[in-house]
Amino acid sequence: MPSSVFGTLARLGLEAFTTYNGQSVFALAYAQATGCFIMGIALGMRAPFGRYYGPLYTAMTTGFCGSLTTFSGWQVDVFDSWVNAGQYPRAGLQNFLDGLTKTWVTLVVSLASLSFGVHVCGLIVPYFPAPRPPSRGFRYTLTVASVLAYAATFPAYFYLPADFRHQATAALLFSYPGTLSRYLLSIYLNQRSKYFPLGTFAANAIGTALLGLFHVLQNLPSSVSPAACSLLQGLGDGYCGCLTTISTFAAEVVALGGWKPWLYVVISWCMGQLLLLIIMGTSFWAGHVNERMTCTFNAS
Repeated sequence: MPSSVFGTLARLGLEAFTTYNGQSVFALAYAQATGCFIMGIALGMRAPFGRYYGPLYTAMTTGFCGSLTTFSGWQVDVFDSWVNAGQYPRAGLQNFLDGLTKTWVTLVVSLASLSFGVHVCGLIVPYFPAPRPPSRGFRYTLTVASVLAYAATFPAYFYLPADFRHQATAALLFSYPGTLSRYLLSIYLNQRSKYFPLGTFAANAIGTALLGLFHVLQNLPSSVSPAACSLLQGLGDGYCGCLTTISTFAAEVVALGGWKPWLYVVISWCMGQLLLLIIMGTSFWAGHVNERMTCTFNAS
């Protein structure tokens, strides 16, 4: 629970911090790289984590890294480049190159960051012996604190200023349900295919489709209410952002052998773009919605 909340906060904070006029690198790349780097460190420390407290490993990998990185946000970012959602003065070839760049740069940066994290972990782990497993009292206290940390997102949403809702508090509200959905899908589906992890694939595909739908609703000509806009933004940043993951996706690509990594990457990417083409593309080109967001988050 808290790792989902903090992972979402870290992703939103990194995106806000790295979004500025004249930026050379698209903002989402920083979150993807950071999450994959931490995932690499966690993978290298899997055995020490297991000896100390197994749920801590799940919290770090599935929770924090999975929420810090996002597959659906990457897919929508690429699709927005294809259709020039920002309405920049450029030709179709430049739109294609922009989407292509976001595709391969994200893949390369994510895989490189994961490998670098594993390498760094190999250098430092020998100097940090695993501590003794925590006591039962400590584990119970940690469980209660974790539940309270997520419970705090509800008063944060309702009692903090409304301007915070679309920026963070709505996303925090939906972060843990997204992570839990991904975790359950991975448990029940990952072992059912010998070619690639079906659970992560399903989570990434469902989250991408939902994010595309939420973007369509935010771009309707007659915009919905500010409260609904904030909830849609929270569902996109929180639920879809945590339901989908690049860090686990990258770890699985590295773990697969032979030709399977290429199959996994190509099918996952093509499925994401196909879903967005059906959901967002048809809505844009039929003239039913605008390519730029029409949602307003302030009642004024």
